[in-house]
Amino acid sequence: MRSREAHRRSDRAAFVPIAALLLAVAGTGCTAIAPGPPRAVESLDASGFTISEKARIPARAREGFDDANRAIAAGDLDRAIALLEEAAAAAPELCAPRINLGVALARKGDLAAAETALLGALALSPRHPVAKNELGIVYRRMGRFADARSRFESALETHPDFHPAHRNLAILCDLYLGDAACALEHYERYRDAVPSDPKVEMWIADLRQRSQR
Repeated sequence: MRSREAHRRSDRAAFVPIAALLLAVAGTGCTAIAPGPPRAVESLDASGFTISEKARIPARAREGFDDANRAIAAGDLDRAIALLEEAAAAAPELCAPRINLGVALARKGDLAAAETALLGALALSPRHPVAKNELGIVYRRMGRFADARSRFESALETHPDFHPAHRNLAILCDLYLGDAACALEHYERYRDAVPSDPKVEMWIADLRQRSQR
C-alpha cells in the first residue's frame, strides 16, 4: 500500500496543469516580425491567467500552431511535435512554438528534448514567464530541484502576478524541498490569485498541520 506521503505527492504533482499554449507574452521581448497585418492573440492558461499581444504571424506558421494545439488537446503528441517543429522553422522569431514543443515533449516523457526546446524559447525571450515555468516543471521531473526553484523564482521576479509559478514553486518547496515557509508563502499567493481552486485551502491546511508536529 502506498504511503500517505506518496499519495499526497502524486495527487499534487498530477494537478499541475500544462501552462498556456501561448503565441506571446507582452513585455517579454518575444515578438514576431513577419509581414502581414497584426492580429490580437489572447491566450488563457489552465488556471485562468490571460495574456494578449498583437503579433504578425505567417499564415503557415499560424495554421500549424493552431493544428498542433488541437493535437495536444486530443493527446496526439507525435502529430503535435511534428507540427510545432514545422511552425518553429517557418517562424524562427516566435518563441511560442518552442514553448509548446517543450510542453508536448514533456508530456511524452522526453524531458531532455523538452529542456532543449524551452531553452530555445528563452534564448529568444529571456523574460518569458511561461517558458521559465514550464522549464521549472521539466527540471522538477528530472529531479533537478534547485534548478526548478531557480526557474520558478525567476519567472516571479519579472512577473510577480504569474500565479502558475506561485503554485508550482509552492508544490516544489512543499513536497520536494521540505521548505515549509516557502511553500506556505506561495500557496497563499496562489490562493489569493485563484480563489476558485478548491484544492489550495486543503493543501495549506495540510501543510500547517504537518508543520505543527
